[in-house]
Amino acid sequence: MKIAAFLSQDRDEVQFGLIEGERLICIEDPFKGDGIVKTGEEKAMADVVLVNPSFPVKAIGIGLNYRDHAKEFGLPIPQSPVVFMKAPTSVIGPGDYIIKPRVCKDLDYEAELAVVIGRECKNVSEDEVDDYILGYCCANDVTARDLQDKNGQWTIAKGFDTFMPLGPYISDEVDPSKLDIECRVNGKTVQKSNTSNLIFPAKWLVSWLSQRMTLQEGDVILTGTPSGVAHVKPGDVIEVEIEGLGVLQNTVDVEE
Repeated sequence: MKIAAFLSQDRDEVQFGLIEGERLICIEDPFKGDGIVKTGEEKAMADVVLVNPSFPVKAIGIGLNYRDHAKEFGLPIPQSPVVFMKAPTSVIGPGDYIIKPRVCKDLDYEAELAVVIGRECKNVSEDEVDDYILGYCCANDVTARDLQDKNGQWTIAKGFDTFMPLGPYISDEVDPSKLDIECRVNGKTVQKSNTSNLIFPAKWLVSWLSQRMTLQEGDVILTGTPSGVAHVKPGDVIEVEIEGLGVLQNTVDVEE
């Protein structure tokens, strides 16, 4: 299934739906623990505006999780996951603007596979994690590179408002261990890899993190970015495309 969150024409509240061709089969909030419950209502895709498909309590980032990315920054291969947090207020959806803050000189894109948690998850084995994962989606771990401390404290550089685009939908129809991932800036490919190159695979990360903190409904895990990271400027259009998960497009703007 492919789950999207959207605003209808009156734009009064976020709704959820299953994507079936050019239509959305409306469902109750899938993060309330009742499974997928259809409401009996349908919407045309052309009549709605997609928003970020999850509203996490916390977003957990994994740094340096592709060998080539660690190499391009001149850093050793991690022996355990490098973990940081992104603020819930950093989340935006497809088509929304990434705002470059006034205090940031060097703004970078980072195309990533995101794992979306479907129900509370604590001390779960790797064999069990499928029961707790709602699905996967595209993400962009936007970073104020010049503000990223060399001592490993990355939360500020990665936690600004608008620094975590998610979307365009969540899908459970993919195998997270072997997905092509690509990032384009103004149509030019700047990152290209496959999730088979992850040092710590997505499902393993869910289990490992669940043994250290409770993962809640809607929480998001960003699994890392491949090599090719570089700066972007206002007006640039960034596209993150992951096999089976669509294209997440956002444009960079500047803080007024």
